[in-house]
Amino acid sequence: MVYVGIPKGQADQEEEVLKTIQDGDADELTIKRFTEGQEKPGALWHIYAAKDTEKIREFLKKVAEEQGQENPVDHDPIHDQSWYLDRSLRKRLHQEYGVQGWAIVQFLGDVVFIPAGAPHQARTGDTVHNLYSCIKVAEDFVSPEHVKHCFWLTQEFRYLSHTHTNHEDKLQVKNVIYHAVKDAVGILRANESSLSRP
Repeated sequence: MVYVGIPKGQADQEEEVLKTIQDGDADELTIKRFTEGQEKPGALWHIYAAKDTEKIREFLKKVAEEQGQENPVDHDPIHDQSWYLDRSLRKRLHQEYGVQGWAIVQFLGDVVFIPAGAPHQARTGDTVHNLYSCIKVAEDFVSPEHVKHCFWLTQEFRYLSHTHTNHEDKLQVKNVIYHAVKDAVGILRANESSLSRP
């Protein structure tokens, strides 16, 4: 989080932000960080374990059906990013499916790391609700330990409609694998003579 802008002269906004953080199920230390530490919160994240993805997907489809919405085959309630799980939906997800995530408030200067495949949502300016005006920098990273999971996600994206924003392979996992192997072989070849010595 590289910038958080707090408007001057709007004392009621601070109370609204505090209520949003509390309703977002943030822990007491995080709430103290805002109320006592005078730090600037920019985003409220909810991050779930990757292993719970199918349960979350099933839950969102169920809620959509209850609201009379369609669940087209070439769309995905997680990748569509059309849902925000508010407090009541998060509570229901926990009660009905045993799924509970982590609430993280991202303050100015904080970095939030989201593990590969972990469903997540953030209350920021670009999705649902501003805590305050903020600018954040995001970077995708594919670690060797999670290549398999990232490749699986890429395959998931292929089944989305061709007009879907997540249809393209943003992670370029096959390219990452190719270049990693190419670099490893290049290093081995460059050091071949020193590796063959006893």
